[in-house]
Amino acid sequence: MAKLKVDGVVQAVRYDSNGQIAWVRAYLRRGPTWSDVVLVDRQTLVKELKAGKQYYTGKRVPYLAGTFDTQTRIRILEKDGREIVVAGDVQAETDCLAGVPLV
Repeated sequence: MAKLKVDGVVQAVRYDSNGQIAWVRAYLRRGPTWSDVVLVDRQTLVKELKAGKQYYTGKRVPYLAGTFDTQTRIRILEKDGREIVVAGDVQAETDCLAGVPLV
């Protein structure tokens, strides 16, 4: 099986009062290594996804450095002229990263 090309792994999410992502807590690929945990706002996440970067939900495997247990791919849906960020095949009216812990 081919190895996934992963540019970022989202491990937690914070939504605002409108149901949109305020920010996510993620690890980002930095060449052959990974960053420490960083906070990425919605605008930056959407920009990265539109640029073709591949983000997945998941978590870091303890004691195994750059090894992650990835779950579902994060993507953008276009609905009524709005951009909705979702994980997997979810059809939602607001941003929905199902299975990602809330912060």
